[in-house]
Amino acid sequence: MSKKTLEQISYNMRQIKNKGSKIETSLCKELWHRGLRYRKNVKTIYGHPDIAFIGKKIAVFCDGEFWHGFDWENRKNDFKSHQEFWIPKIEKNMQRDREVTTKLQADGWTVIRFWGKEITKHVSDCADIIENAVRKNENG
Repeated sequence: MSKKTLEQISYNMRQIKNKGSKIETSLCKELWHRGLRYRKNVKTIYGHPDIAFIGKKIAVFCDGEFWHGFDWENRKNDFKSHQEFWIPKIEKNMQRDREVTTKLQADGWTVIRFWGKEITKHVSDCADIIENAVRKNENG
């Protein structure tokens, strides 16, 4: 296996989408098939949730494991190069996620977060959680 140059690695990392990812798309399709209508990547809502039910004040985030620090205490030791860049960057992302959740909840929003693995393996279960929150909000 050939080693990649720093330029190649940088190019590859820049190509990773922050909108319309596979996990987001699969969850959106499942919700749409259930008749649930939502907005995607709403810039007017703090934190720009991936999926938002604006009238019901429900914000859904589809968090990728790498960027949002899944199992961080174990994973942060996996970085072999550029630790001085990646560790603070991902920890900053994690802190921002906590701040977004806190602010939205303080403003009366229901915040639902899923890891990419959860969506990939159990998209129907994830959609059930969202659908239950939407229905509860309709009735309550």
